[in-house]
This record gives sequence, structure tokens and C-alpha cells, in this order.
Amino acid sequence: MSMRGLTVFIADLRNCRARDLEEKRVNKEMANIRAKFKDSGLNGYQKKKYVAKLIYMYILGWDVDFGHAEAVQLLQSSKYSEKQIGYLACTLLLSESSDLMHLVVNSLKRDLASQNEVHVCLALHAIANVAGREMAEVLSYQVQQLLVEGHQTSFVRKKAALCLLRLYRKHPDFFQTVDWAPKIVSMLDDHDFGTVLATATLITTLAQTYPQAYARSVEKGINRLAKINMDREYSPDYVYYDVPVPWLQVRLLRLLQYYPPPGDLQLINKLSSVLQNIIHNAASGSKNIQRNNAQNALLFEAINLCIHLDPESVLVEQSFGILGNFISAKETNVRYLALETMCHLAATGARNCIDALRVNQETIISSLKDRDISVRRRAVDLLYSMCDETNVRVIVAELLRYLQIADYAIRDEMVLKIAILTEKFAMEYSWYVDVILQLITIAGDHISDDIWFRVIQIITNNEDLQVYAATTLLAALNSPACHETTLKVGGYVLGEFGHFIANNPGCSPIDQFTAIHSKYSACTPRTRALLLTTYLKFVNLFPEIKDEIVNVFKQNRHVLDTEISQRAKEYLAIVAEMQSDEILQTVCVEMPVFPERESALVKRLQKETRETEDKRTWVIGGRDANAEMARESRRRRTSHPNSATNLSTQVLPSEIEKEAASKNVMAANRAAAVLDDGTLFRRLVLIPNGLLHRDPVLELGLKSEYRDQLGRLAIFFGNRSLHAVSSLSTALVDAETGLQANSSSGTFSTATCKVRVSLVQPVPAILPQGSQLHQLYKVECLGPADPTADANRPLSLAITFNLGAASTGSLSSADNGNTTVIVALPIPLTKFVNPVELTDHDFFSRWRQIGGPPREAQVVFPPREGGLLDRPELVRRIGGLGFKVLEGLDQAGGVVGAGILSCVELGKVGCMVRLEVNQEHKMYRCTVRTTNEVVSHTLRVHIEEVIVSSL
Repeated sequence: MSMRGLTVFIADLRNCRARDLEEKRVNKEMANIRAKFKDSGLNGYQKKKYVAKLIYMYILGWDVDFGHAEAVQLLQSSKYSEKQIGYLACTLLLSESSDLMHLVVNSLKRDLASQNEVHVCLALHAIANVAGREMAEVLSYQVQQLLVEGHQTSFVRKKAALCLLRLYRKHPDFFQTVDWAPKIVSMLDDHDFGTVLATATLITTLAQTYPQAYARSVEKGINRLAKINMDREYSPDYVYYDVPVPWLQVRLLRLLQYYPPPGDLQLINKLSSVLQNIIHNAASGSKNIQRNNAQNALLFEAINLCIHLDPESVLVEQSFGILGNFISAKETNVRYLALETMCHLAATGARNCIDALRVNQETIISSLKDRDISVRRRAVDLLYSMCDETNVRVIVAELLRYLQIADYAIRDEMVLKIAILTEKFAMEYSWYVDVILQLITIAGDHISDDIWFRVIQIITNNEDLQVYAATTLLAALNSPACHETTLKVGGYVLGEFGHFIANNPGCSPIDQFTAIHSKYSACTPRTRALLLTTYLKFVNLFPEIKDEIVNVFKQNRHVLDTEISQRAKEYLAIVAEMQSDEILQTVCVEMPVFPERESALVKRLQKETRETEDKRTWVIGGRDANAEMARESRRRRTSHPNSATNLSTQVLPSEIEKEAASKNVMAANRAAAVLDDGTLFRRLVLIPNGLLHRDPVLELGLKSEYRDQLGRLAIFFGNRSLHAVSSLSTALVDAETGLQANSSSGTFSTATCKVRVSLVQPVPAILPQGSQLHQLYKVECLGPADPTADANRPLSLAITFNLGAASTGSLSSADNGNTTVIVALPIPLTKFVNPVELTDHDFFSRWRQIGGPPREAQVVFPPREGGLLDRPELVRRIGGLGFKVLEGLDQAGGVVGAGILSCVELGKVGCMVRLEVNQEHKMYRCTVRTTNEVVSHTLRVHIEEVIVSSL
């Protein structure tokens, strides 16, 4: 059904010849829509029409601050057109923090569970467009289910994969990326190429962070490529100008670059045949531009994969000639990609690759004059990467020549690379100094502090360079065109090493002073401050020019710049008012040699060239620049992958536990007997992550993170049995009474604090054998608990499940085949304490300010059986309770700590604790002072319990 009113409104706006006329028409329409929305009898069509007008006005740039509720109401409609307009309005008009976003999330949950695939896809589009944090928390699990469920259509699964990709890139901490890896990887065998392409894109992103979990994608990717290229298994619908499924092939080739060569010889041969076929087909060429574009995309990705697998292989050598021709091609994109691929060749450092690049060195240098800036930038990168001791002079000279006419957008990067090459491959000190001075002269405004700081370090650390540097810099200072950066370097070098050349003609002390001071008035205040320090050093080195320098200090005593004024006064006091030169000599002592360390310029360059999307498997530069990346890649591939909850390390290694459960249940029973729930609970009071419960069927792990009064818990459920767990459900309960407050959320008062707990993501009802899934909770601290609360009443979680005929062992209870396990959750008040660093003076000042009772709570108590704990253990326990342990405040072996408690009712509460140890009588004395007497009592009781408990 067409919306005539919308069509007329758009026509009216287009006919407005001035902005004021458009504004008048928009205001009139907004007033009309406001009036219409007050009518409760509007039907779906009318709401759709008016919301569509608001969307159009918003797109034109007008502020739309109403109609949001009507847009949300359209989401309830069963009609596609109304639901479409509703989702479009919500994604455009509502922000992530809008109060209405809760209603939108509820509508999204309902539509994701709909049997109508169009409604499901509309919801997926909206989630991907907004990608809010709340959406990721609540809906990510449901979207993952849509992706892996076999009964969903390819249309839905493809969009679910892309939606997950968007959510993961924005909020990676809400995904079970490792747990779902086998199901996601298996979708590479799907019959629909669109679904496979979307899944391959998702896996490529996930594999960069979790390579071990998605390692099986290598075999499936190679097999899929072989079916396309060798077996011709593809639909004609996916052939693009005689190139079969080019987008999928490119994505799979990129995915394989994140993994080492496969160990299976059959897979290696199959992959080699695929790459050989791609390179052969691309070499044939075609007059059709579209076909060439598709083939070239495949070719460059195939060559990159060949380089990654073995840079000295025959396939790589075959590509040398192709790349050499491509850097002279007419198409800009081809030249760009050829230069980038050559950068990858140079990054390997392989001798055959470097030799091949040198053959084309003249052509690469000529690319600096290309009409396209992206090509010129890649040419600079390639010259930087292929530079070594044999060609450094030629390449640096060409880069300096090009720097004079280079675009301002790439000058900073070029200056940095020239400085790095000059330092790295300089064979003569004189050449290094000459190049740096030439660099400063050409592009002094682009010389950052890091560069000239590095020059100073090198000159200071090399005695053979100091005389030549001082002589050359003095000559540069005497020239009319002297950049301020040259003045900085020259001022420092002459102040430190000017006495080495003082006897040379034209280099006398007064000549050095005159050369520097002639530029003094034209430089910035920061440089003037540096030069004043140089003058002070001149007084120490050359007493004969003291009078001239004293006059300079006097002239600068009353300037407006405080830094210059202060330096001038202090230096004048040292030089003119001190009776002895001892202080002057001490202040101007020779600078020591700088410690040897990695060049800060290299680190800065790597930081500036960091990619924002898919991570590169190599970086711009030669073998040395890529060595660290190779080590990091190997480390990630061999380390255990984390679950995607952003809560430190993985708690339950599912594959290990699966093997243990299938091989030896009796051993698991013995382990459960040793690791009782009480011990595990007490451990988790001090640490954020660990094992929470273990029995022959379930293993529960906990990951937690807290910030101020807010926290988040991830509870992992691992199935240790030989059967699937079904009817799995959870509820928050009172451990003492066993009463369920609310199955998903509630407010609870435990032994130490009152908390509000909300379920964010539930665990599925079915837990397959050997698998691991998690459930997410939000926690908010309301305040300390009632001092009369039962100390044995923690917040607990009741887990109910059915295991069928399998034995459940000694679990809590069983009813109608269901088993219930109740596990205490470690959420004491100290989880919401943040450490605070205090000095000795600040601590004791605040300690006295708080005073004694009632805001002080103190107790003297004996240790547990086994004697007093040593001090490192006491420090670990007090630090585990959230306090910052302040060293040096208790000389008798005690522990002093400080922190701030955050809660809703009290806000910020300052907390200080002193735990003293009496070695003679084997006793502890714990004193807690806070700004709230209830908090003091609660913390004192809790600390005593932690100190005497057995961990």
C-alpha cells in the first residue's frame, strides 16, 4: 500500500527553493504529527505513515525528538511494511542508552524466535545496525543459535553470521566463541555458497583471536577450494565472468593465511594444486575488465598465501615475473596491489625475494611519481621494507628527493622511515649526521621530538661521532636557513661536546655562542628554555664568555613565560651569586651514556601502521620487523583459547574435562571429594576466577569482574557425564531457607552485603555430553547487610537438571527424575572495594581523622590450627579482599591496607584496615576504620573469617 501523504510531503520539500521555506514546511508537518500522535485511535497504517515522515525529516538533518514510542509500537505489528518502518525508525532515532531500548530488545527477542523468516531477518538487520551493548548481552546467544540450527533457511543463517560478526567486532566479550567453534566451522560444508561466505568471513575474524579453536577450518577451507577449482562443484549462479565464486575463494585464501602449513601431506598437495591453478588462470589474461578484476583478486590473495606458506617455494618464484609486470600496469588498483604484495615479499627477508625486488628497484622508485597517492604510499612502504646495507644510500637519497615534493599526508611517515633506515643501516657516522641534517632541512616541521631525541642518544653514545656532529651542526647553525629543530639538536650537542672543537678555526667559544644566540629571538619559548641550559653549560666549559651569558640571563629574568623566567633566575643565581663554582660543576656534569634499548621510532611506526579490521599476518618492514609478530602468532596458536567473556582466563578446559569424564569417572569422584564446595567458595572470595563446584555430572566454573558498585558473573556449566544433561534450569535462592526469590533476578541480603542480581543470558536447557556453556549475571551492590544477619547465609544458585538413566552420585536432592544442586555464590561486600594508594602521611592522617568507635571495629583472635600465617600469605589475603596493601607502614610484620567501597545506598566509603601480628602470644589484632560504622563492623567480621579460614 503506497503512502500518498508521504509522497506529497517529499514533493513539497523538494519544491522548497530556500532553507527557510523548507524549515517552515517541516515545522508545520511536525506540529501536525504531534497532534495526530495524541489521538489514541491511530491505526497501524497511519502510524507507519507519520513515522516514515519523521524518518525522512531525520535523514534531511532535522532533529526529531518525538515519535519514538510510536516507532516501538510498530514493532508489535504482524505486517511486514509496518514492522520494517518501525525497525528503521528505531535504528535511526534511538541511541544505545535510550530508555525505550529495553522494549526494542524484547521485540527483537520475540521476532528472533518467530517462524516467519522475514521477521527474523528484520530483527537481525536491526541488531547489526544498532549493535548496542544490551543487545549483545541479551541476544547474542539467540543469534548464535539461529546460525547453527539446521532447520533454519540459508537466508536466515547467512544474515545471522553477519550479525554475529558485527556484534563480535563491537562487543567481543559476550560470545561463546570457543564453545561454539565446532558448530560454526562445520558450516563451511554448507551447500549454500552465500551461507559459506558469511560463515568464512565470521571465522576469519574469530580465528585471529582464537586460532586454536578454529584450526579445523583449515582442512575444510582447503577441501572447499579444491572442490571449486579442481572438481568444478559450484552452481552457475555463483560464476562471475567465468570466475567461480571469487568472493568465497578470496575469503578462504585469506583465512588460511592465519595458520601455518597443514601437517597432512595430502592437504598440502591439494592446496598446492589449487594455488597453481589460480596462478595459471590469472596469467592467461583477458580483455574483459570485470573478469580481470575477479582473477586479479584471486591471484594476489593466492600469492600472499604462497608467501605465507613458503617464501622460497616454486610458486612464489613463478609470481615474481607477474608482480614485476603488474607494477607497471595501467590500472591503479593493480599497481597498488602489486606493490603491497611485494611488501609482503620483502617482509619475509628471504634472499630470493629480496633479489627479485632489486631487479625491479628502478620501477619501484619511479612509482614514487605515480599520480595516485595510495600507490605512492605503497612505493614508500616497499622501499622501506626492501632496504638493507647494500642499497640504503640509493633508497634514502631517492626518499629524500621525493620528500621535497611529497604530499603532506605522508610526510610524517616518510620522515620517520628515513630516520629509521639511516640509523639502522648507517655504515659511516658522517653519513648518518649528514642525512639527518638534510632531513631536518627538508622537512623540519615534520620532525617529531622522538626523532631528534633519538639523534641525541646516538651522538651521546658514540664518541667517534661527537666531534664530527659538533662541527657539522655549528656550520648548519651559521647558515641563514636554519630550522628550529637544527637549533635544538645543535644547542644540546654544542653544550655537551662543544669543547672538543673549541680550538678549531671558526669554532671558538664566542663563535659557538654567537651562532646559537643569533637565532634565539626567533624560536619558540620551549627552544629558548633549552638554549638557556646550553648557555649555562657554556659558562662551565668556557669561563671567558661568562659576561655575555650573564647578560642574557639578566635580560630573561622578567619575561612573561614562566619557564624561561624561572630558568634565567636560577641560572643567574648559580653563575653570578655563588662564591664557588662547585654547584655549577655539579649541575653541568657530563651527561652519561644512554642505556641501550630498542629504538622508540620503530615502536612508533608499528603503532601508526596498525590495522583496524582484519589483522595482517605481516607488518611493513623486513625480517626483523616481522620477527616479533611471528613469535606472537606462534604463541597464540599454541596457547589455550579463552572463552569470549572478557573475564581473564578460561575456567573449564572442556576438551580435557571431556576426556577425563569419559575415561575415569571414579577419579572425578575422588577429585570432587577433595575439592569440597566450602573450600572452593572460600578461595573465590579472594580471587575473581576459579572452580565453583564439581561432582560426577556437573562442573561449575566462575569468572567475575567488578567495577565500583557493579559486577558481572559468568557461570560455566561443564557436562562431565557420558550422557546429555536435559531440563537444565537455574534459580537464585536463599541457601538457609531454600526459598526461591525469583528465577531470573532479585534483591538479596547475604552475610555481608545487600545486592541486586539480574540474569543477562540464561544457559540452554540442554547441555550435550562433554560440552561447556555459560550463564551471565549482573550484580549491583546496594549496601552493607544488617549487622545481625546470619553469617552462614550466602546468596546461592540452585541448578536443576535431568540426566536420564545415568547415576547422579551423591547430589543434593532428586524429585521426579530431576536433580537439584545448590551452590553458594561468592559475592561478599569486599568484592566492591577498590584499592587506593596512600602515602604514610595520608594514611595516618585519615586514620586519626576517622577516630575510634563507633566507626572503628576491632577484634583480637587466635589463628587457625597450624599457627600464624606468614606475611606474604597475609598480604595475599588482604589484597584479595580489594585493599591496596601499603608497604612500610607496619614494621612488626603486620599488614596495612586502604580501599574505597562503592554502593548505591552509601556512595563512596573510605576503608582502612590494620592487621597486627603478636608472635609471642600467637594472636592477631584486626582494626578496621571506615566512614560508616555498619561497614566497619561488617568488614571486621569478614576479614577475621578470611584470616582464620583454611584455603
